[in-house]
Amino acid sequence: MFCKATLFTVALALIASATPITPGGVRIPLQKRGNLQNADGTFNHEAAIREIVKLKNKHRQNLINLEKNVGRQAFSKGAEIKPLATLPNSFQKRGSVELTDQENDLLWTGKVSIGKPAQSFTIDFDTGSSDLWVPASSCSTCGSHSKYDPSSSSGSKKESGSFSISYGDGSTASGTPYTDTVTVGGVTVTGQYLAAVTDESAEFQKDPSDGLLGLAFPAISNLKHDPFFFTAVSQKTAKEGAFAFKLGSSGSELFIGGTNDGLYSGKVEYHKVASSNGFWQIGGASASVGGKSVADGFETIIDSGSTIITAPTGAAQTFWAGVDGAQEYDQQQGLYQYPCKSAPKVSFSWGGNNWEISSDNLSLGETSSGSGQCVGAIAGGDLGLGDNVWLLGDSFMKNVYTVFSVDQNSVGFAKLK
Repeated sequence: MFCKATLFTVALALIASATPITPGGVRIPLQKRGNLQNADGTFNHEAAIREIVKLKNKHRQNLINLEKNVGRQAFSKGAEIKPLATLPNSFQKRGSVELTDQENDLLWTGKVSIGKPAQSFTIDFDTGSSDLWVPASSCSTCGSHSKYDPSSSSGSKKESGSFSISYGDGSTASGTPYTDTVTVGGVTVTGQYLAAVTDESAEFQKDPSDGLLGLAFPAISNLKHDPFFFTAVSQKTAKEGAFAFKLGSSGSELFIGGTNDGLYSGKVEYHKVASSNGFWQIGGASASVGGKSVADGFETIIDSGSTIITAPTGAAQTFWAGVDGAQEYDQQQGLYQYPCKSAPKVSFSWGGNNWEISSDNLSLGETSSGSGQCVGAIAGGDLGLGDNVWLLGDSFMKNVYTVFSVDQNSVGFAKLK
């Protein structure tokens, strides 16, 4: 997601206060602020490697949480908890020197209020994790972030247990569980579990967002309690048991409590969640290049906390073998390059429509200025999520209207207007 429990090199910030839309949902406008490219449009290799490391470790922690909460029987076939991924030695020797602007990290942020009276925070929305955490007022290592003061809230209650997250780039956060009133875009819940972080590493201190709000299932919660949206559904404060994203260069938003039909056309094509492992994971997927299938029958996790689409190593090799002129760019990180002028027509399908990735969203930028070679947004790597599981981040989501339905236990896609 971020120093978030994730990650990365695109940032979104709230550009207006949440505005209700009839018949009942609430929209939170978002603005794209960056990507995995340098100012001249070339690929930011270091930023991408940092994202990949954080992505691997986010889902490593998710699997640890899943094993503790549910047991290994919930793992997808071939899933396993991998060793902590780390940055290359050449990166680690740089110590705390950050070579890339932290605002280029992938953040979908909006305003969230906690407590009575309300305390406001800029929060990263992540469909690939399940916990809400913010810096605590007692945190002396949380930089200039807004801080949660439980003693100032009449609804705050300290809970037992602990909270911690850790990444191979050295970023960590740990704290204490509380319950309190939480409001997102006018949707309010009471008794929501959250973590008040009392210690942040330097990486997190530089992050533009104050904290993170996970939108995945309870099964991967580090706090072992319902995430915000599941609480909203159970308390019937969300008008519908669904939320939706439009992600793009303009007009981006998170819609809570249904869908914003002004942003898409036609019907939403829904697909049932394929497992109980805590992810928004749907099966029966296929990938095509130039109209020809290069992979089929795989499962996909839809994760707003990732820029890069990650396929199993062998599947990525097969995919790029179907692209004329494609070759490896970084073998260790599973990155590929292809001729920019002949970008392939790439699409995904789950047995219905073919959802195409635009050439702009397929490219992470030129390998170097004027090279004519673009780095592809589909990489190969083993995240430990299963033998036949792909992770689709915002390089895919930016091409569709994406709906996450708790009521239907499904993920849906629709055509953007």
